[in-house]
Amino acid sequence: MTFSALPLSPAASDPPARRPGPPGDLAIWVFILAELLAFALLFILYGVARSRHRELFDAMQLTLDRRAGVLNTLLLISASACVAQGVAAIRREARRVSLRWQWAALFCGAGFLVVKSLEYRAKFAAGVDLDTNLFYMFYLSLTLFHFLHVVLGMVILGFVCWRTHRGAYSAAQHDGMETGASYWHMVDLVWIVLFPLLYLMR
Repeated sequence: MTFSALPLSPAASDPPARRPGPPGDLAIWVFILAELLAFALLFILYGVARSRHRELFDAMQLTLDRRAGVLNTLLLISASACVAQGVAAIRREARRVSLRWQWAALFCGAGFLVVKSLEYRAKFAAGVDLDTNLFYMFYLSLTLFHFLHVVLGMVILGFVCWRTHRGAYSAAQHDGMETGASYWHMVDLVWIVLFPLLYLMR
């Protein structure tokens, strides 16, 4: 009997087993939880302020561009879907497919930054700033804080793209990609809460 006729062992025939626990590096989850806690505190403060100044907040909310908010929501959700597809592709050893999905995520993230920057330009041109009123203090603080997180997320995704292009990830080893994906999903989650809170809630 030849060696080729011998049955393969489970370790040789099965895809690599995923290690238990959350995807990516544990340190990123500590960072994500800290960031979510910071945003949660800001959301609570916003809710308290809104409950005490409902008329002001309702009136100022109508001055926001909801179409831009909806577009940005779609862009970030699309970016998260692309990131997830990129991770799924690398698990199939489809490196080039994974890279294309990552570039698509970066494109959507860049679209978010452009749309949000246009919103800011319109507001600043109208004389709006942190001292305008309580609503705009929260609006600018929350969205600018999130804006910076999107920028950081794009830097991380850009690094993941570079590493993917260099062949650093495979089906057996792609923790770095999952780490970047986890951070990006956090950024998306925060906006999904932030958008209705600022633009829609009455």
